[in-house]
Amino acid sequence: MSIKRKQAAINIDQPSSNGGQSGTVSRYVHVKRKTAVFLRWLHIYISMISFAIVFFFAATGLTLNHADKFIGRSHTLQEKGNMNPAWVNPTDTLRIARLDIVEFVRSRYKIRAALSDFRIEDSQIGVSFKGPGYAADIFIDRQSGSYDISQTSAGFVGVINDLHKGRDTGHVWSVFIDISAILLALVSLTGFFLLLFLKRKRMSGLVIAGCGLLLAYLVYTIWIK
Repeated sequence: MSIKRKQAAINIDQPSSNGGQSGTVSRYVHVKRKTAVFLRWLHIYISMISFAIVFFFAATGLTLNHADKFIGRSHTLQEKGNMNPAWVNPTDTLRIARLDIVEFVRSRYKIRAALSDFRIEDSQIGVSFKGPGYAADIFIDRQSGSYDISQTSAGFVGVINDLHKGRDTGHVWSVFIDISAILLALVSLTGFFLLLFLKRKRMSGLVIAGCGLLLAYLVYTIWIK
């Protein structure tokens, strides 16, 4: 066996002096690669899940910011009627049939909005229902049971604007807005951290992100503050 072959055999059999460092670097590269793959996967699928959410809040942001240009077709309907006088007991407020009154109005006028107020006064009862882009107010005479009802619908634009603001939308929609906010935050964060894995575009991306923050700060400082 030649001297070179013997030396090669010795090098293979004996562990390298920097083997520990090489293994550490290898593990670091492996973890880094796995992290980048996971972030890319998370960013793509969260983006797809929240695509409709982003589009909705972006579009309604425009309709809210330019409310004078996006005026929906609103209309008000006023009617009169009578209900069972026993429900609006004129002598004892504790015997007023709240549930019967609310269910009667809901059934009669097909109201699906949530009950927002039930006011009892000496001579009348006021009942209000509110939902996104919708409001209904009923004033009931406690002597006769006669009432006036006014229903206002703000149209499609009014509905989506109230959904954007979470006004009169109930608990479930409030939770949905919170989930949407979390998804949008995750989209932003995963996109930002993915940038850190791109050596060629990392610095330019960070500079652009910084310019965006600076622009927002300058707009606030110069024209708003």
